[in-house]
Amino acid sequence: MNRKSFILPVLLLIAVIGFAQEADFGETDIQGIDFEATGMEIQESDVPEPVTQEPERVIPSSILNNQYYLQSIRLNEQAKEAFEEGDYDASASYAERAAEYARLSDEYVNMRLAETAFARAHSRYTWAGSVGAATGYPTQYRSATTAYNEAVAARQGENWNTVFDSSNRVLAALADVRGPGGEAGSYASALPPKPVQSTTTPVQGALPAQYTVRQWNNTGDCFSTIAGWSWVYGDATEWRRLYDANKFKIPDPNNPHLILPGMILDIPSLHGETRSGMWEPSGN
Repeated sequence: MNRKSFILPVLLLIAVIGFAQEADFGETDIQGIDFEATGMEIQESDVPEPVTQEPERVIPSSILNNQYYLQSIRLNEQAKEAFEEGDYDASASYAERAAEYARLSDEYVNMRLAETAFARAHSRYTWAGSVGAATGYPTQYRSATTAYNEAVAARQGENWNTVFDSSNRVLAALADVRGPGGEAGSYASALPPKPVQSTTTPVQGALPAQYTVRQWNNTGDCFSTIAGWSWVYGDATEWRRLYDANKFKIPDPNNPHLILPGMILDIPSLHGETRSGMWEPSGN
């Protein structure tokens, strides 16, 4: 297969992916079609059976339009331009890279959705255990425990689809659990995903325990830069401590050079110092 014949299907695939992401596909209304006018016949067996929908994955635009996706769009445009100019080798190279970044984008989106779902499931499951759900709601709690253990194992193996699905099963199993006073507890965690906020309460005089990554072109955020700030470690060479504590939050756990704006990093204690709450951007 020559380079030109390779490029066309790759570009077509990327174009279809982009169209599918932008389009709003509704359900087909077969009752509105004049089959006699089209010469088509429809049998009862042709009507599809209703299918059970999977949990809806509400994707915030900040996650969907991630840096991988935007880079895949840029590379796709470069591939098209090179193809139109007759530079098929360059076009093929751009197309291959665009496809790779599109794949990374899918992995990143799945990871972020799964981690958000797991955080909510963990919060709900922990609360349910604390109010005696194991004895008050034994059936629901057993189901939640099975699903939670599956989510934990899948998270360790970075099987993000299973993490997402199992986490939602935890939330569904514990949806009706109430505390001793009839309170719903952390039921709000079962609502559609929203940006993860700090889970700690600031303690006066303590150093921050979490940090939200900012735009690189404004702050140069990377593990070494962050580690070098006085309220973190004051030593850029301690970046690996940050990396080890957050490696499974980043898109590629084996690549410490890629952290994305909006990610919440945990700052572990280095010398026993007290840490609590989220760093507030009043200065470096």
